[in-house]
Amino acid sequence: MAMSRSEISGLYAITPDITDTGRLCQMVEQTLAGGVGCLQYRNKSADAPLRLVQSSALLPLCQRYQVPLIINDYLELACQIGADGLHVGQDDSTLPAIKDRLAPHKLIGVSCYSQLARAVEAEKAGASYVAFGAFFPSATKPNAVRAAVSLISEAKSVLSVPVVAIGGIDLNNAASLVARGCDAIAVSQALFGAEDIEFAAKCFSRLF
Repeated sequence: MAMSRSEISGLYAITPDITDTGRLCQMVEQTLAGGVGCLQYRNKSADAPLRLVQSSALLPLCQRYQVPLIINDYLELACQIGADGLHVGQDDSTLPAIKDRLAPHKLIGVSCYSQLARAVEAEKAGASYVAFGAFFPSATKPNAVRAAVSLISEAKSVLSVPVVAIGGIDLNNAASLVARGCDAIAVSQALFGAEDIEFAAKCFSRLF
């Protein structure tokens, strides 16, 4: 099944590191009600049993809203729960190994930081989408490599897979990235840390 550009678009939510699964589900449902286009489960502070519990709870919630659930980093977990895809970074599993394990229609995202050449190679290797950033200072990843906003339009001129912008994105700076042509913006703190999560999600989604 071929991937379409529309499968990754709009607001791409990345879950916060919290241990309370019930609270996590409540927060995620608010983002889904607000129009999130994709959800990535990412919890660097959780152990394997908690990651299994949390991702297993999020999957049916995402399915109810027909929003893909992407697992960050953990290929085995993505396979175990039947997630919609996997997102990997520089030091994670190689794309050929991932493609051997995941069904052909599953989404595979690759972090490319500030490296357009890496994105080109990822697309050739079968990535469904690529992510660039951090474009702004990020509380989630304070030491992240910085990328120039101009990279988005440069990437759009040579890539056919969706381009996702990430890193320090909030409602004050998101429009500048959308204007450059990115297909999606990945947001965590500015979304899940908002006083009204559903309203924040709607505001981000309206930018598209």
